[in-house]
Amino acid sequence: MNEFRLPLGQWVEDFIDVLTEVLDGFFAVVRAIFLGFYDGVDWVLSTPPFWLIIVLIAALAWWARGWKLAVGSALGLLVIVGVDQWENAMDTLALVLVASTIAVVIAIPVGILAARSDLASKIIKPILDFMQTMPAFVYLIPALILFRVGVVPGIVATIVFAMAPGVRLTELGIRGVDKEVVEAGQAFGSSPGRILRQIQLPLAMPSIMAGVNQVIMLSLSMVVIAGMVGAGGLGGDVVASLNRIDVALGFEAGLSVVILAVILDRITGAFGGGLRKRAKKPKADASEASPASEPAPAAA
Repeated sequence: MNEFRLPLGQWVEDFIDVLTEVLDGFFAVVRAIFLGFYDGVDWVLSTPPFWLIIVLIAALAWWARGWKLAVGSALGLLVIVGVDQWENAMDTLALVLVASTIAVVIAIPVGILAARSDLASKIIKPILDFMQTMPAFVYLIPALILFRVGVVPGIVATIVFAMAPGVRLTELGIRGVDKEVVEAGQAFGSSPGRILRQIQLPLAMPSIMAGVNQVIMLSLSMVVIAGMVGAGGLGGDVVASLNRIDVALGFEAGLSVVILAVILDRITGAFGGGLRKRAKKPKADASEASPASEPAPAAA
């Protein structure tokens, strides 16, 4: 047996203890903010009658992709109502919306920073690799210590777990913008901020939306794990079914998670596809209006 053992885990535990003692007030404020966001979104989703929420989601699906997605979304949500998982599904949807929104708000600026600075990219990429490869259960331990049992540790763990693809795809989209277009903007005297707002971000938006889609999907994948720390919702029922070996409850809760995942994936994917088509359209218009396509003037 090796006599020397690197006490890395103990160092991390001591660091968490110091954070808990020194920044206890800060974490209490963060917990109150996250809990307030969650309660507000959950109230909006849970207070109206279920049929009104179904109509609104179906209308959004119709606008995003057409009547087939609208009908499929309505039928899927009716299945959730039929297995008596509506309230849990709305709790889960509120957690996913809050966590994914915060993750996107953090991920897009970090991705922009990584795209505009090679040094920042070299520092951020190993951190993202660590965030994506670390087992998701490990995030619950410090989150539980810092934010106590409830929905907030689940939100924090979900943010950390789901944020990485948003950063990566934002950086990839901005770096993938044609350099000639950026140079043209610089030649006309545009500032770096204006080039970012009016050239790089619009052209990179399809990639950014793909990142948003992945953030939402990863957030849903954390639902069951978040249920282990008291987040409730569908994840709580899945954990309860596991503890009681209740196949029926586990299947109903798991099916409800799948339905929510498919609906959110198709809607956000449709938005990304629409942005992709709009990004290609100006290029086609430009090629049609090029001088080479115009008839030559008649000789005098």
